[in-house]
Amino acid sequence: MIQAIGLTSNPRKELPPAVDDVSFEARPGRVTALLGAPGAGKTTTLRLMLELQRGRGITYFRGRPLHEIAHPSREVGVLLSEVPGHPARTIRGQLGLVCAAVGVPIRRVDEVIEVVGLVSLCEERLGTLSRGMDRRLGLACALLPDPHTLVLDDPAGGLSVAEGRWLHGILRAHAAHGGTVLFSTDDPKEAARTADRVITLEGGRLVADQEAADFARTRLRPRVAVRSPHAARLGALLAKEARAAQRSVEVVREDGNRLSVYGSTCADIGETAFRHGILVHQLADETGDMGPHAALPAEGLASATVVTSALLTSASAASIPTDDAPTDDAPATVEPATAVAATGVHTPDEPGPTTESRTRPAASPGARDLPQLPPPIAVRQAPSPLRPLRYELRRATGVGTGYLTAITVLITSALLSVLLARIGHTPQPRLLAAWPRECPLPPAALGAGLLGALAFGEEFRHPALAADRGTVPRRLGLLAAKLLVASATALALAVLTVGCDLEVLYLVYGRELVGVPADWLSLSASWIGLTVGCAWAGVLAAGIFRSTTAGLAAVLAVPVVVVPLVQKTLAGPSVRKAAGFSERLRELLLMQWPFGGARYIAAGARLVAQPVGGALMLSLTALLCAYLLTTLRSRVR
Repeated sequence: MIQAIGLTSNPRKELPPAVDDVSFEARPGRVTALLGAPGAGKTTTLRLMLELQRGRGITYFRGRPLHEIAHPSREVGVLLSEVPGHPARTIRGQLGLVCAAVGVPIRRVDEVIEVVGLVSLCEERLGTLSRGMDRRLGLACALLPDPHTLVLDDPAGGLSVAEGRWLHGILRAHAAHGGTVLFSTDDPKEAARTADRVITLEGGRLVADQEAADFARTRLRPRVAVRSPHAARLGALLAKEARAAQRSVEVVREDGNRLSVYGSTCADIGETAFRHGILVHQLADETGDMGPHAALPAEGLASATVVTSALLTSASAASIPTDDAPTDDAPATVEPATAVAATGVHTPDEPGPTTESRTRPAASPGARDLPQLPPPIAVRQAPSPLRPLRYELRRATGVGTGYLTAITVLITSALLSVLLARIGHTPQPRLLAAWPRECPLPPAALGAGLLGALAFGEEFRHPALAADRGTVPRRLGLLAAKLLVASATALALAVLTVGCDLEVLYLVYGRELVGVPADWLSLSASWIGLTVGCAWAGVLAAGIFRSTTAGLAAVLAVPVVVVPLVQKTLAGPSVRKAAGFSERLRELLLMQWPFGGARYIAAGARLVAQPVGGALMLSLTALLCAYLLTTLRSRVR
């Protein structure tokens, strides 16, 4: 159950708030429509409910506000605007990413894809999907964690009639199993024929909260559809009788032998046709010219049809199509959407090692013809520190950006090392790293920094994590996973770059340039530290500034800005060298270093003592502190 109380958005400058004191309820087992013209405040209302926009008021989902629910995506499935995700990612990859983010078994992807009808398109890229396929994918993302509540913003917007009918069938099936459904629309006809309750907004205020039947009767214009070979004569007679009785009746002549009569009933029109001996082929109540899906109270519709059928049958001059056998060219009259009572109560999720899924109540008998929903999740994955790592691995390998960047770095590094060897005057360590003195960083370090910046920057451009909350949370577990994956990527890139450069130099110039330096240990530590540090700088900066460009700029700022400052600070006669550091540390601990550990300690000390190493550590410390500060600030808010 959804309870929205006093939702009010913050005003902008001198403009009134887009939503002002909106309160309503959406009950389980029912489909609720939030109706309003464009600009009425529907989307703002949904964003206030989901705590995506600041304002006043509160919304309870089964008695708890969203920020107090341990797993919001398991409680509320959300579809706002387009599906967030990288355009180069496949449908299956996107759903697998969401599975890793919310802790759902990966087999759930196949179940949901089959329900939404995307089996044949599961390898299509998100950037190539049509509007209808995008809506199906969005609904799949919302259904993936098996939520109790669905909140959707204009889910049928831009869809064909058949696609819209299918989508609303899925929503009706979810409600039939005891779930709560709330969707927004600007089409009153759609709201009347698909919802059980209609909440109307105008100018950001609540103006009506009605059952669908009451809404159709009071806020839509009812009409009677008539088809007769003597339509012109019947229309003239109806208009004449209305003028004589001083009633407001409007007769509109449609194409062919059709009439649309506003302000009258089937019984009155049938009596007029009977008195004048006019043959009638069709006579049916409709609401607001809604076409083949009229929504009227079932009792009123049945009585009107029975009265008219009796009149015309006695005259032996009419045949009225019924719901069971509609004609090809006649609009069928169907019963309105009725409330479906839930046969059970969902129990909220409680965190634990193995959390049992909510027991889905049995569907009502009227739901047998509705589309099938994915089966309920029997056992959910326990909270695990591997979940962010699993998510990050799927994110990094799901698109070709990382592979393309690595290939570009290897080719550039190999060509640059050959060019530097031909020119000469380049030390062998720099030659193996393809690092000219004129460049602030070698290609491998720049590539590692770019991949690190993409880890968070692309997340904010094409969010896949926590799609229901509209942003990427700054969680320490997520940061640790991104740093770990970035470290592994940078390490692999550093080793592959040196290996490719060695191989290319050997093929072009022979063994002369491929000897192992004497201080290979410290050089290796410096090289690995440089690439991993650049990757970490990219991750942290992109996470703070929410931009890939800012992350790469932070990587370039280390050699261009921070290194000169560190060199200027360390330059001076008072600076002492840390010679013999490892030996004094060994004497202090009164122990021998196994496996030549003193060499490793000395290599690490020399790495930190270098201007680039010191500047990189200083930058990483500042970025990490800034990240922690923003994380704590967002939690306080």
